[in-house]
Amino acid sequence: MNLQQYSPRGFSMLPPVVKNLLIINVLIYLAQITFLQVFKIDLVDYAGLHFFESSKFNPAQFVGYMFLHGGYGISGIIDPTHLIFNMFALWMFGYTLENVWGGKRFLTYYMITGIGAAVVHMLVMWISISGIQADAAAVMRAPDPATFTAFVDDHYPGFKNQLFEFLNAWNSNPTNPEYVNQASAYLNDLINLQMDIPTVGASGAVFGILLAFGMMFPNSLIYLYFFFPIKAKWFVILYGAVEIYLGFANKSGDNVAHFAHLGGMIFGFFLIRYWNRKLHRYNKWE
Repeated sequence: MNLQQYSPRGFSMLPPVVKNLLIINVLIYLAQITFLQVFKIDLVDYAGLHFFESSKFNPAQFVGYMFLHGGYGISGIIDPTHLIFNMFALWMFGYTLENVWGGKRFLTYYMITGIGAAVVHMLVMWISISGIQADAAAVMRAPDPATFTAFVDDHYPGFKNQLFEFLNAWNSNPTNPEYVNQASAYLNDLINLQMDIPTVGASGAVFGILLAFGMMFPNSLIYLYFFFPIKAKWFVILYGAVEIYLGFANKSGDNVAHFAHLGGMIFGFFLIRYWNRKLHRYNKWE
């Protein structure tokens, strides 16, 4: 790629698109805190990305989720760690890309990778929830305490203690139709609860930016923990491999959308390849 062809005049450590993205994300973070504390309104309920079958879903969330960070719920100050890490990575890798590409192309890339991350995450959620719905249907075809308990152990182990009294009561009278109806209601509640869990953060777009930096400047050194040097291409490969492992490991208590991160990288890879082919055709006929 001929980098000079894209480079604007001068080189800024804080180019306009990166600067404005930083400002917008911080302002929305402050708005989240304000709405929670003053108005008891959770902006994540409206703009966080929900599963498409959730009653809280709307298409605008494919964009809105990218500008929200932290936890959700009326619980005081939202932890700023998520925001700080994303914004640092946006600046660290983004300012070079914007200086090379220009603001318009950089913003296009940022938005496409962020939306692409949401699309991949939604697809993974659909696969996961469809499997859970199939298992729940199997439980209700022949309902009994043992199969219900196995379902909870497999899919919602954190809720087993909350269902302890119900399971004991059902075990003591397994043919009682009231317990069967209650089990069906619990299954629906658990699945709906999972559908209503929102995804927030700029991480998908940030991982896209990381991928772009690794593709364009593969031999540039990145310092892990500010001390250990590693070439950008190996850093990207390592990070991608870790996300794949963690995504499939699906460890209990892990609330990170690893496949959304991978989605940002995947969409970024194909977008850069598309732009490179266009540039090659342009140079060929120039």
